[in-house]
Amino acid sequence: MPISVTLIVQMVTFAVLILFVKRYLWGPLTAVMERRQKRIADGLAAADQGRKALDEAQRQQDEILAVARERAAEILDHAERRSREIIEEARERARAEGEHAMALSRAEAEAEMTRLRERLRADVARLALAGAERIVEREIDRRLHDRLLEEVAGQL
Repeated sequence: MPISVTLIVQMVTFAVLILFVKRYLWGPLTAVMERRQKRIADGLAAADQGRKALDEAQRQQDEILAVARERAAEILDHAERRSREIIEEARERARAEGEHAMALSRAEAEAEMTRLRERLRADVARLALAGAERIVEREIDRRLHDRLLEEVAGQL
């Protein structure tokens, strides 16, 4: 197989093309590719860092929500306890006021009964005296009459 001039020219042309590409295109093209590769790597690193930051923020949010739920539960529990205490205090106060009112009513009723009994005794004594006076005027003298009045008054 003979080597022809065309083949030699093609080889020289190819060598010149390779030198030209290596000298003028390969360096800038490699630099562009390296910059792009670096940008992609930086973007991936930033995405990874962002994902980590998002995970951390989610964890912090979960912690904050857990603390808030716990605090809300404590507040509700405290409010329920306080409302039960207030209701119990109101019941106790109402019971005490009721007992006090009943005691006052009983005392008033007893005082009224005592007053009515005294009035009734006085009325009975007055009526008895009036009746006895009529009887005595007819049958008994004054000294016997006074003695009978004292006995009746002593019995009442």
